[in-house]
Amino acid sequence: MGTLDGKVAIVTGAGRGVGREEARLLASEGAKVLVNDLGGSAEGEGIDASPAQQVVDEIKAAGGEAAANGDNVADWTGAQKMVEQAIDTFGDLNILVNNAGILRDKMSFNMDESDWDAVINVHLKGHFAPTRHAAVYWRERSKAGQPVTGRIINTASESGLFGNAGQANYAAAKAGIASMTIVLGRELSRYGVTANCIAPRARTRLTATVAGSDDFMTVEEGKFDEWDPANIAPLVGFLATDDAADITGQVFVVWADHVYLMKGWSLAGELDKGDRWTVSELVAQKAKLFADRDPGVPRMGWT
Repeated sequence: MGTLDGKVAIVTGAGRGVGREEARLLASEGAKVLVNDLGGSAEGEGIDASPAQQVVDEIKAAGGEAAANGDNVADWTGAQKMVEQAIDTFGDLNILVNNAGILRDKMSFNMDESDWDAVINVHLKGHFAPTRHAAVYWRERSKAGQPVTGRIINTASESGLFGNAGQANYAAAKAGIASMTIVLGRELSRYGVTANCIAPRARTRLTATVAGSDDFMTVEEGKFDEWDPANIAPLVGFLATDDAADITGQVFVVWADHVYLMKGWSLAGELDKGDRWTVSELVAQKAKLFADRDPGVPRMGWT
């Protein structure tokens, strides 16, 4: 028996890369999976139903249950239709993995309004819209006295946690997703729903465009492939189980065989005076305020 027998899952952006591996793993653990993918380019252009259907075919060939969905997760009505399809097709909804995303990397002084809007829309709204409709379903079931085991697993990025030059739009969206996850964890726990967030480090068609990606695009034969997107899926599977019912509002970085539980913003320096500061006083106390500052946040990898 699988750890997710009887569960129904939606995985967005599941036609390729990390989402594909997440959908396949959830199915291998017994979940019935709605595979969502608009089938667009890495920049968010175009539509193609074949990636989602191919993953469905792979799941079915392995003995699992799956159906394809081509709705746009950033469209309010499309997100609602996707949630409704999962419920209508499989009779319930237990797991929502928000993974869909695009990249339009540019330095801030070169970024167009369309580059900003598209990335924020797909990532941030594309996480919230499906979540909102799933949350309505779970809340209504809970208020009706029915058992609910809802699991939301969002996808952030180390770019959103630490910043990465050339990704102001992407980093802002991913940081927003991490913060939104904390809020969702607090709002939905009373209804039997958890919300957690992963920041994966893996080889995908999006990371292939990032500077320095040559270091992990080649796989050395006979060695553990640290950048395989399949490495990400087990953490998602774990967070989807009943055994993770006490974990919510958390952010994890996951890469290769590493799982890091992140802490978020914390106090790094402090000044006290007992009265209003003047500008010159703050200038004089600058070294004290930053005395314990890290010399710099190390880059943890490309995401």
